[in-house]
Amino acid sequence: MRLGIRLQLLFALGSLLVLAFVPLFFAVASLTRATMGGARASSARAIGRAIAGHVAAARATRSAPGLSLLLEAQLGPDGASAIGVYDAAGALVDRAGEPDVAAALPASVEAGAEVLTAVRTPRGGAILVVVPAHGGEGAGRARDAGAGAVAVLVPTDPSTVPAAPLVRIVALYTGVVALALLVFAYFSMTRLVVRPVDELSRAARRVAGGARDLEVPRAGARELAQLGASLALMTGRLRADEESLRAKIEEVERYAADLKSAQERLVRSERLASVGRLSAGLAHEIGNPIAAILGFQELLLAGGLTPAEERDFLERMKRETERIHKILRDLLDFARPAELGAGAAGDAAGEEPSGSVADALEDVVSLVGPQKAFRGIALSQDLAPGVPRVALSHERLVQVLLNLLLNAADVVPREGGRVVVRASPDAAGGARIEVEDNGPGIAEAVRDTLFEPFITTKEVGHGTGLGLAVCRGLIEAAGGTIGVERGEGGGARFVVRLPAAEGRGERSALALRGGA
Repeated sequence: MRLGIRLQLLFALGSLLVLAFVPLFFAVASLTRATMGGARASSARAIGRAIAGHVAAARATRSAPGLSLLLEAQLGPDGASAIGVYDAAGALVDRAGEPDVAAALPASVEAGAEVLTAVRTPRGGAILVVVPAHGGEGAGRARDAGAGAVAVLVPTDPSTVPAAPLVRIVALYTGVVALALLVFAYFSMTRLVVRPVDELSRAARRVAGGARDLEVPRAGARELAQLGASLALMTGRLRADEESLRAKIEEVERYAADLKSAQERLVRSERLASVGRLSAGLAHEIGNPIAAILGFQELLLAGGLTPAEERDFLERMKRETERIHKILRDLLDFARPAELGAGAAGDAAGEEPSGSVADALEDVVSLVGPQKAFRGIALSQDLAPGVPRVALSHERLVQVLLNLLLNAADVVPREGGRVVVRASPDAAGGARIEVEDNGPGIAEAVRDTLFEPFITTKEVGHGTGLGLAVCRGLIEAAGGTIGVERGEGGGARFVVRLPAAEGRGERSALALRGGA
């Protein structure tokens, strides 16, 4: 759990006060004790001298019993605790005081010398003051009585020194001042710092909850007021940016809706255009055979024909009917891409769901070699090693390659025509097949629509425009692509990419021919 700013500041201030006042307290206490001890020592010396002088004067006038009474009278809690009288030789003559304390008096002193020394008694520390006796009033009698010395024992124990009350007063004052500072700091921080910060925090939470403006607290220090103003300005700008962003999002959504509507209209238009092209192509391609069939039927119904002529008309009608059947079959193959997807790799008749490019190309070359269209045309092959089996059946692969080669033969010149077929492994792991010719190439006007149905560059009556569309359907159903590029010699280059057949080993043309 993290502490609040008030408690953290109070702990910091309390630690600072402890560091400041505790050493000060001990310093003041030590200084007080030293000062009181020095004053007590000076007082003890003065007391000792006064008592010694008084006793010395009394020795000359009083007898021994009277002197003992005088010595007892000089004892007191705030004065001497023991007094000793010494003769001229420094020997102890008489003493007064508690026996345990008086025992601390020396048995002899040096005559004629003043001594001030600290001693220890059973009741604590004390100062021993030894004062030699001097002449004065009754000096002659004193000389007759003999010179001597007086020793006074004055207690200096700390319990007798009134320093403890002063030290307690200093400690109480220090504690009260520290507590007052902490209380003052607590309320000051609460009013000047914590309360404005709490108000800013509550205002920020209200803004996070949906409030439109940040209410800045008016109390507090100048820096906090400036912070609140800055936060209010930032909140206003964020709200303005939010409104602007919301407006832009709504505008983008409107544009997206308009674009989607336009796209739908475009798709409908394209669909209608495709239907129109399909209808026009069907009408053109099927209309001519049907017209011929109707003409032959009228001639047969009119009669008067020889059996040979009737058979010839029937054979012509059969060829035109087969032509119509082929057009319709190609159209159905193009219009059923889902079925092509299932049959591209294998038919319902059980075709193998993969094919070898080398085998298919070998079959296609054997088919087109005797054709009249390939007379005078140089057909060459370039098969790289490592071409994998592709996910297209052998029959479908032959159909695609045969269509591409026949199209190339139709556009190359009769003399000097050249068609090249290349096959190589694709970078994606499949196969890349290229069919390139040295014909006139593909016009830019039909390049983008070349693979759509009924789009052809051949003369009227020489093509249905469905061959490339069917090829594209077969290839795309197998997961491949077909496209057209400009060849090196200016002709056309058709590029077919097919994925490799899953679970099939790779066989190159070199391997096939080597194992044959």
